Amino acid sequence: MFARLIDEALKRRLLNMPAVALLGPRQVGKTTLAHALAAQRGDAVFIDMERASDRARMANAELALAALRDRLVIIDEVQLAPDLFAALRP
Repeated sequence: MFARLIDEALKRRLLNMPAVALLGPRQVGKTTLAHALAAQRGDAVFIDMERASDRARMANAELALAALRDRLVIIDEVQLAPDLFAALRP
């Protein structure tokens, strides 16, 4: 992966914000960037809402997220699970 201008800004925001969203058009590298960030942080959990197993894992989102409270949780394709936003809010 090549160096991106957003890398350092993303890392800074993650230090100060409980949630950060990566938004942009298709095929620009959002998922690649998220995977790279997860690889740099040994405690990261990557959840892909396009995978049936990950959707099942998040069926009880409050319980699943409570178990991951002290870790970086990356949720890819979160727009596929709009009900998840209510669990993310608190």
